[in-house]
Amino acid sequence: MNKYLFPIYAVLIGYAFVYFTKQNKQKNIKLLLAFSGAFLLSLTMFDLLPEVYEHLDAKLTGLFIMSGILLQIVLEFFSKGAEHGHVHIHKNSKDFPWLLFLSLCLHAFLEGFPIHQHNDMVYGVLVHKIPIAILITTYLVQSDFKTLQIISFLTLFGIMTPLGTIISNNVSMVSDYLVYINAIVIGVFLHISTTILFESSEGHKFNLNKILAIIVAVAIAYFI
Repeated sequence: MNKYLFPIYAVLIGYAFVYFTKQNKQKNIKLLLAFSGAFLLSLTMFDLLPEVYEHLDAKLTGLFIMSGILLQIVLEFFSKGAEHGHVHIHKNSKDFPWLLFLSLCLHAFLEGFPIHQHNDMVYGVLVHKIPIAILITTYLVQSDFKTLQIISFLTLFGIMTPLGTIISNNVSMVSDYLVYINAIVIGVFLHISTTILFESSEGHKFNLNKILAIIVAVAIAYFI
């Protein structure tokens, strides 16, 4: 049951963090972003990638992985990079960010597919979604959207990953193509996690705390 609930917990944690701490600065989130990026990348490399290569031709696998990277690039054209921590606040705009919402929901939906076979991946998604939920909630609050709009946005965003998991578990037609979908999701994860790691340093300077966070994330992912 937790594999369905963990992504929802992540969104609740992100919302609660912003609500109770009134966090307005993104500086303190960068270390958590670095940890989440390294953790998600490690689980992808340790668990998901070998499984896909075992069932698909190597060159075909590479093609689907590259398709996932391209898909994520297209999604970020609409979300402006919110999946890896880029949420631009426009306080003068009162229009609901439909493109951001739809691209984030599609991204979250795809995240749910590999969880049914790789339960460890749910931890990667959990850790990845917490800082993203914090940043998205901060954006929505500072943009002065109504409480109902914020709750609706976060609720739908939160349930998209479990929805992807449920479909991958119970729809036989999807199960027949799951290895191809997982290869696409690997591309999505690779793009997001590496972008987080590159962008979590200011000016690409050496940061001991970031290095330690990455090492700890890789170690935890290896041993779970």
